[in-house]
Amino acid sequence: MKSFVLGGLAALLLAPSCFVSGAAAQDVMTLGRPDAPEPPLEWVDKTTGHRIVRLSREPGSSSLYFNYNGYTPKGDRLVFATPTGIVAMDLKTRALTKIVEGKVRLLYVGRKTGSVYYEKSLTDNPGGSKAVMAVDPYTKAVREVAKMDRGSLQTINADETLLAGVVVRNDVPIPPNMMDALPRNPDDVKSADGKELSYAEGREVQLNARLDSRIPMEIFTINTVTGERKVVHQATDWLNHLQFSPTDPGLLMFCHEGPWHKVDRLWLIRTDKAGDQPTKIHTRTMNMEIAGHEWFSADGKTVWYDLQTPRGEDFWVAGYEVATGKRNGLHVQRNDWSVHFNSSSDGKLFAGDGGDSEMVAHAPDGKWIVLLKPRTVPDVAGIHAPGAEHLIAPGVLDSERLVDMRGHDYRLEPNVNFTPDNKWLVFRSNMHGQSQVYAVEVAKAQ
Repeated sequence: MKSFVLGGLAALLLAPSCFVSGAAAQDVMTLGRPDAPEPPLEWVDKTTGHRIVRLSREPGSSSLYFNYNGYTPKGDRLVFATPTGIVAMDLKTRALTKIVEGKVRLLYVGRKTGSVYYEKSLTDNPGGSKAVMAVDPYTKAVREVAKMDRGSLQTINADETLLAGVVVRNDVPIPPNMMDALPRNPDDVKSADGKELSYAEGREVQLNARLDSRIPMEIFTINTVTGERKVVHQATDWLNHLQFSPTDPGLLMFCHEGPWHKVDRLWLIRTDKAGDQPTKIHTRTMNMEIAGHEWFSADGKTVWYDLQTPRGEDFWVAGYEVATGKRNGLHVQRNDWSVHFNSSSDGKLFAGDGGDSEMVAHAPDGKWIVLLKPRTVPDVAGIHAPGAEHLIAPGVLDSERLVDMRGHDYRLEPNVNFTPDNKWLVFRSNMHGQSQVYAVEVAKAQ
């Protein structure tokens, strides 16, 4: 029996309510093979020669979404979720310590104090009121940070003074969500003229119906000291994927959700400047161009994202320098395209978690965790084009395969990320049945 996963866009699409946060991408539900053997604790991939270790011990465990921080500031602990709570792992010894018991939602690790933030429901209704808690991963001391009646938290700022989230407004009339009239399973969705659609196309129809509903939403912040709630931005665009800069406490990135070829997805806004208007990060220059799955570099200076020109045909990891607006474009081969890309803390390496042949790249051999090394494209003979400094700086990402993921069901997103020392890549996978947390060593096994 194949594993079934509810998470990420699947959660957005299948939710009965008019809005579910993209942060739910980290909340994975898997029904693995009941007869699956215990996954190995360590092995060397026969195809790639890289060492892989299993970090988790409970089936159904899950590392955080690719752009959420799961590491303590000292770089000595990795935090991930299990079906029975939250675990902190010592990155040197790999010893596991349960720091939270019970059914909670892991949010992220603070970059200043290292506190582990999570939500616990205060009612039997999953959509009801909840408390935001913080636990010290070393002492297990717990404190309450805030309470919320509505909305979904998605990020915390660099100095841990602000939480930010999204919510459907309740002070204005809410139009019907047209997605509710469609089948919940994308396989059952048909085109407007009744034609059969693929799973991916059905999902696009669902996303488009939700977007076209123009449901009023707002981005809000909560002060972690005073509890004060402020509205940052309101729109009838589908607001999602909030990310504070890892270094600038007032800079917030968010997206317009929906079919990527239809929306202007990537935006920046300042939360410390009243009335600040969003700045668009990327403007398409051709029909069917898409950009998304964005993240900040570790130093906060660059926004990186998946760019396709056009969709499903030509692939890039694109960069936008926040201070200058200067752009970079690193070309990616089809089989190296990934559901999510990520970058190392020193900015010298990238990684991708691969994708199956049904995904946007339709890669015939794309189910691999890959290490990606940037290579610049120099001017020929040192001859510069006029105004070259204002053009996109081109490059290429050369790949090395680290993990054979051909046994992985990509309805569970692996969400690859570098450890703070850049020596390992952490990811989640159901390659052995239910979801577990794994790490692959960047250097080849000796």
